[in-house]
Amino acid sequence: MFMKIADQIQQLRDELRQHNHQYYILDAPTISDYEFDQKLKQLQDLEAAHPEFDDPNSPTQRVGGAITKNFNTVTHTFRMYSLDNSYSKEDLEDWEKRIKKLIDGPIRYTCELKYDGASINLTYENGELVRAVTRGDGIQGDEVTANVKTIPSVPLKLNGDFPDYFEIRGEIVLPFEGFAKMNAERVEAGEEPYRNPRNTASGSLKLQDSAEVAKRPLDCLLYSIKANDLAVETQFESLQKAREWGFKVPKESTLAESIEEVLAFVAYWDQHRHDLPYETDGVVIKVNNLQQQEELGFTAKAPRWAMAYKFKAEQARTTLHTITYQVGRTGAITPVANLEPVSLAGTIVKRASLHNADQIAKLDIREGDTVFVEKGGEIIPKIIGVDFQERDPKSNPTAYITNCPECGTELVRAEGEALHYCPNATTCPPQVIGRIQHFISRKAMDIEGLGSETVALLVTNDLIENYADLYTLTIAQVLPLERMAEKSATNLIEGIEASKKIPFERVLFALGIRYVGETVAKKLAKHFKSMVALMEASEEQLIVVDEIGARIAQSVVAFFASEENREIVGRLQAYGVQTAISEEKLADQTDLLNGKTFVVSGVFEMSRNDLKKLIEDNGGKVSGSISGKTSYVVAGENMGPSKKTKADNLGVPIISEQDFLQMIR
Repeated sequence: MFMKIADQIQQLRDELRQHNHQYYILDAPTISDYEFDQKLKQLQDLEAAHPEFDDPNSPTQRVGGAITKNFNTVTHTFRMYSLDNSYSKEDLEDWEKRIKKLIDGPIRYTCELKYDGASINLTYENGELVRAVTRGDGIQGDEVTANVKTIPSVPLKLNGDFPDYFEIRGEIVLPFEGFAKMNAERVEAGEEPYRNPRNTASGSLKLQDSAEVAKRPLDCLLYSIKANDLAVETQFESLQKAREWGFKVPKESTLAESIEEVLAFVAYWDQHRHDLPYETDGVVIKVNNLQQQEELGFTAKAPRWAMAYKFKAEQARTTLHTITYQVGRTGAITPVANLEPVSLAGTIVKRASLHNADQIAKLDIREGDTVFVEKGGEIIPKIIGVDFQERDPKSNPTAYITNCPECGTELVRAEGEALHYCPNATTCPPQVIGRIQHFISRKAMDIEGLGSETVALLVTNDLIENYADLYTLTIAQVLPLERMAEKSATNLIEGIEASKKIPFERVLFALGIRYVGETVAKKLAKHFKSMVALMEASEEQLIVVDEIGARIAQSVVAFFASEENREIVGRLQAYGVQTAISEEKLADQTDLLNGKTFVVSGVFEMSRNDLKKLIEDNGGKVSGSISGKTSYVVAGENMGPSKKTKADNLGVPIISEQDFLQMIR
């Protein structure tokens, strides 16, 4: 009896998955909506009566019902990078010149439409969906698996020759038709309509009730597979594989033999993008060969092998009412234009950045002007010009402020700098709050339970004056704060305590030293190994470090020259914050390759990233191109012939993977 019911349940699941694929992926339904709903109801009834046959990836999961109060933060196995943008033929030609210097052989490109939605990373094990995570900051994101399972075009189980474990990336989008229907229903119910499909799709992923997500006509378009054992050689092949496994991969992608063919694809879709059922804001161009992609690698922020070509931004015309000034955590002053609200690219724009005093003077922007506003990269509004015919002849040129709008301190502007700064780092409220907010941020100390608003409350209630003060807080002190319950107060204090385990390089980044970002912090931490050694370093000693220039060196020296900063850092150390590289990490690092530069080319037994890490852990530097400064080329299978020729011509030794491993042993 039970086997018969189990077979019946499995048969219904298989049928519904196939019908779902026919309808949402192939757009070729073979049964009516009514018949589908009847089969789904039958399966729901059977599963309810026989919970012993539960399957978390059953088609019935698409109706939702799971409640998620807190979305877990998950670190991405493969980092989700941003893309560099281009806006012209010249930009793409420059990009091609750069990549041709780094790789050999002919280059083909995969062109794909850049859909405007919410980025998502899906993980599959043994052909079943196990996790869905938002992009977040690229390093880690929020797990939204229960919500994503409700999206019909996301396969819960796969077909074909898929790897045992892989990740696939794409965009959660809201089609125009579904968006219009949702808004029509909201207006009829007397509610405010949603502003644009992209924001609505993104917001849908963070709804607590997955049943509500299931009501929204979301779609999922996939474009990038990440795996250690993917049996394909090109990006275009990987798209075909993803389709075969059951994913919805847009069919508009194409192969291009040259930048001219890429531009023809761009020109066509710039004209025809409005015929598509989704929002799109450009084209993504990728080097098609996956081995060439691996050779090209990544910068700190983006892959070298991909480029986004953005369609021309939309513009609008409106009135600039007032110019106000914001103070950042470093004291930098940013002028802001307060505008008559205007619709632009699907959102209502009320404010736009004016960048700096030079930009205001260059465009001669004045209060009361009629201005042209554009969304730079379709994200950040900016003023690109003034309609001088509409200007009041009695208007006066904008006089840039001379004193800080927050604390009244006279502003300074260093020679060669574009921005004005408030030098009062000690008591200027936005600087104090901003530095602490940076300190607790995800890429820095990542203090769970402590957000930007709470930081502002702690400062305004005189509970803290700097980030070292965080480590003296008690539950009793924070409980009286607005919207602070016993549980949240406990989480906050526990989060602060847990941050003491954050490694030294992230602590160094968290200090907020000007020009010291994530990458620079890692290089400084690796070179000096402790905060004490770094604090005593001179400009000359700092400049010796790879990629550390005079500007960074001067900033680091100036930061630690401040007695207040030294006292705060001393307190952090006393409270148990990591101010040196751990002995465990030090044990894995040597200076065997100090002063040596390596170029890695070809295919190796170990992963290319592991090989590069070994070079860096032993004091060496990895470069993308061969020059007279290259010490060795580590050559694997299929090393590019032009690299070999260049190495031979320059007299650079070529060694094997085994030669290298012997070198560090």
